[in-house]
Amino acid sequence: MSDLPPLLWLQAFEAAARTLSFTAAGRELGVTQAAISQRIRLLEDRLGQKLFVRYPRSLSLTPAGQAWLPSIHDAFTRISEGTSEVFGTSPDNPVTVRTTPVIQQNWLAPRLTRFHRRHPSIAIRLVSAIWQDDFGPEGADIEIRYGRGEWQGVEALSLGAETLLPVCAPGVAANLASPADLSGNTLLHALGFAVGWATWLEQAGVAALERDCPALTCDNQVMTLALASQGAGVALAHRRLIQQRDDLVAPFTLDIASEESFWLVRSSRRDVGEDAARLWHWLAAERDVSD
Repeated sequence: MSDLPPLLWLQAFEAAARTLSFTAAGRELGVTQAAISQRIRLLEDRLGQKLFVRYPRSLSLTPAGQAWLPSIHDAFTRISEGTSEVFGTSPDNPVTVRTTPVIQQNWLAPRLTRFHRRHPSIAIRLVSAIWQDDFGPEGADIEIRYGRGEWQGVEALSLGAETLLPVCAPGVAANLASPADLSGNTLLHALGFAVGWATWLEQAGVAALERDCPALTCDNQVMTLALASQGAGVALAHRRLIQQRDDLVAPFTLDIASEESFWLVRSSRRDVGEDAARLWHWLAAERDVSD
């Protein structure tokens, strides 16, 4: 045990390696960026190898750092699991669920409400993620991801096939009798989706119309749907995410199959606590339940 570096140094490495930022790691651990930098340097001196390549505005892991990181993740995971097994879940040790804001609002919120009414003693922490790099088994017990389900080291349950269709405010829809009427309307684009407006317009037989439409691009679907509800344009939305909304309508019946879908995900490399397992099974059973 005497050969192990101090825990504070290992925490600094794990946080910095996960965020690739000394500043973000310091914010997470409640210390300054300088403190993280110092702990990393002391750790590198102890190990005799560099763990990070430092650039003027970014960080990357060295091959040694990349090789060591999984072991550090596993060690902290086992400590967390052991703590949960012995001391149980508390408001300071909740079940962490990570997913995108749009899923939180439109799919997860009603289900968590029902779960909480049945299990009020289970503490839950909800964490937002937007980009694929925001996800990963570290730091979350359960995730809902969007993609093809081809992730390594996880158990993934599909929430079902997805289709996309145009949606807009009722006042905008009143002027859209056919896809050709989209000409001149702003098309709201959300980054990160394999299928988008170009595919829908092509299947609607009006592919050339896109050049006649102003574009407004957002980095998340929450914002495109919010803009659409305010009459700022027409967005493409997943059918399951607009079924319970009364501020958006679908002016056309045509929808297109998405190449990706939403998945309920948890790590297959470690056992989860009893509370996390209970929430996992609840959400799995809720996959086909309408709100």
